[in-house]
Amino acid sequence: MWGKIAGILIIIFILFGLFVPINTTDITGTNTSTQNAQVAITYGETTNNNQNYKDMVDQYFMDHSDVNLDDAKTTIITANEVNQISQGISNRTYNENQILSCALVDLSTNNDLKVDVDKSKITLVTENMYKSALNSSGITQGYVVVTSPTTATGESALAGVMQSYEKATGKQIPDSLKDAANKEIYTESQVVNDSNATADQVADVVSQAKQQAEEQNTTDKTVINNIITNITQNNNININNNSINELADSVATSQSLKDEATNYQSQISDYVNTNDAQTLFEQIYNYITSLFNFNTDNSNSDSGSESNLTNNITENSTT
Repeated sequence: MWGKIAGILIIIFILFGLFVPINTTDITGTNTSTQNAQVAITYGETTNNNQNYKDMVDQYFMDHSDVNLDDAKTTIITANEVNQISQGISNRTYNENQILSCALVDLSTNNDLKVDVDKSKITLVTENMYKSALNSSGITQGYVVVTSPTTATGESALAGVMQSYEKATGKQIPDSLKDAANKEIYTESQVVNDSNATADQVADVVSQAKQQAEEQNTTDKTVINNIITNITQNNNININNNSINELADSVATSQSLKDEATNYQSQISDYVNTNDAQTLFEQIYNYITSLFNFNTDNSNSDSGSESNLTNNITENSTT
């Protein structure tokens, strides 16, 4: 009985705290009292510098997710950052007026990875291409939304997606995995431009090649080249030999990093499944349910529930 009364008092204090939040700041001086640790948004530099563009992007995010954008962690990806990636892959150079693509990552669910691409604005890179590249870096969970205020190929958006994952989880993606994922996107995009194959056809070829290479436990480029050749022939997809070689090189790189990708995947899964990644309302609801469960009268259970809730409150207040 006393345990239940104490629990109710705790709930009252929690609810009071929700309506009168304590302001906290991070080391940069940014107010973090209302930030949702599970949601992050990366804006392209060009979009961030144009309020009309940013409003358009925010509207798309609101229409295609259930998150409060004011609570999301935000970051900006610049032309310099994109160029550091592209120069080692495609040798393309972008200026500050060309980084338009934006990405939202929501980790409030531990479901399998789902990608929503604004097809009216992202003209080249598809949902399957993003998903395949993210899987290469060990990302297999979360909800990703990609859009742009004006038409864009979407090639640079992958860097923003991965930056959002890092922002949401606080865990850095190893550079080797970032490079492999970006190489995959750029290679697939180039193959689409150089052939009559669609973006989804190319993404499907890569996905099948990865699966077969894993089944054969091989990173040998010649073997993977033959795998891709067979896949394209069996599916009547016309891709030239040079493109097949490029795809084989990308798949071989991804396969050589699969242990590193598995390790990062484990870190993300651990984060998504921890109590730290649950909302406070979920914890309160679960506690209230157990508090008024008349089938459990054991006082030790009450004590344990109160202790767990108190610990979770303490952890959340210091995150």
